[in-house]
Amino acid sequence: MKKQARADGLVIVKKYANRRLYNTETSSYITLEHLATMTREGRDFKVVDAKTDDDITHNVLTQIIMEEESRGQTMLPVSFLRQLISMYGDSMQAMVPGYLEASMDSFRRNQEQFKSAVEGAFAHSPFAEIAKRNLQMLEVAAQAFQTPAVAPVTPAPSPAPASKDDQIAALKAELTRLQDKVEKLG
Repeated sequence: MKKQARADGLVIVKKYANRRLYNTETSSYITLEHLATMTREGRDFKVVDAKTDDDITHNVLTQIIMEEESRGQTMLPVSFLRQLISMYGDSMQAMVPGYLEASMDSFRRNQEQFKSAVEGAFAHSPFAEIAKRNLQMLEVAAQAFQTPAVAPVTPAPSPAPASKDDQIAALKAELTRLQDKVEKLG
C-alpha cells in the first residue's frame, strides 16, 4: 500500500471489513486507542470504508466514546444522554450539533482561566486534591470533544476584570451559570 501524506495535515485511515484500521500516513495498522490519542493530540483524521470510500469518521468517533464510557469513568450523565436521544426526530435536532460544538469551543477557551482560578481558590485547603482531580476530568472532557477541523466560534470581546479577585468572581459566576445550564438539561 502506498503512503498518503496530505498537505493539509489530514490523516486518512482506512477501515477494512475485518474491522482493522490502516493509517495511510504511517503505513501501519492501528487501534481505536491510537485514534483516541490522535484526537487528544489535535491530529485531524478521516476514517473511510476501504471498500466503498465512504466517510465513516462519525461512526468511529462515536465508537471511541462508547469504549471510553464503558471503562467505568463515565463523562456523559444519563440525563444528558436521555435528552440527547429525545432530540432525534425533534424539530430542534438540526440545531443540537452546532449548539454542542459552540458550547465545547467556549469551554475550551475558558478552560485555562477556570483552571487557574479553581487551583488558586483551593490551593491551601483540604479540597485541593479533589479540585485537581476534577480539573483533570474536565480536561479529558474537553479533549474528547475536540474537533480540530472546525474553526472555533469567537465570542464578542469582554472587558478584562481589574484584579485577581475580580477574575475569580467572574469565573465563579460563569461556573454557576454553567451549572444552572447543566441542571436544566437534567
